[in-house]
Amino acid sequence: MKLYTRTGDDGTTGLFSGARVLKHDPRIEAYGTVDETNACIGLVIAACRANEPVEARMLEVFAQIQSRLFDLGADLATPAGAKHSERVMRITEQHVTEAERWIDEFDAMNPPLRAFVMPSGCELAARLHIARTVSRRAERLMVALSMTEAVGAGALQYINRLSDLLFAMARAANHLQGINDIPWIPSTRA
Repeated sequence: MKLYTRTGDDGTTGLFSGARVLKHDPRIEAYGTVDETNACIGLVIAACRANEPVEARMLEVFAQIQSRLFDLGADLATPAGAKHSERVMRITEQHVTEAERWIDEFDAMNPPLRAFVMPSGCELAARLHIARTVSRRAERLMVALSMTEAVGAGALQYINRLSDLLFAMARAANHLQGINDIPWIPSTRA
């Protein structure tokens, strides 16, 4: 199978149902940004040390998250009721609950949050913050899509929880390396 098909040369792309839409369609923007989130998580994985227990646990979780993000992309690429939609794994409440368990697990490693914190710290934390902000963009695009087309509630909840999880993991990565959160210091009026 060749990597190029030439079918997208006209500025369209195919959905799983076989329908063709413009490459800037809100549905494509949404699942494309989910894919971008997944690539950012790949960058996070490259910074994890498998011999460090907390980071090894992160690697286990990321293996599942990356597959769920593919499920989420397929979910977004295949509107309910479209051709082949019954073959697509949908993001469900079970996936959301699993993400919440992970949030609780990693956030339990962190000191209490007392202020907004800067997206910085060790390299792993910085990469997690990048993945977090991209997942937030995916969420915004999914919400925008849901204003005109059906998007599953589980899909919207999952992407929301994912950004929270990435935030908790970033704080845990810093804490593990002895790096304190850097609080936001609002400027004062002159």
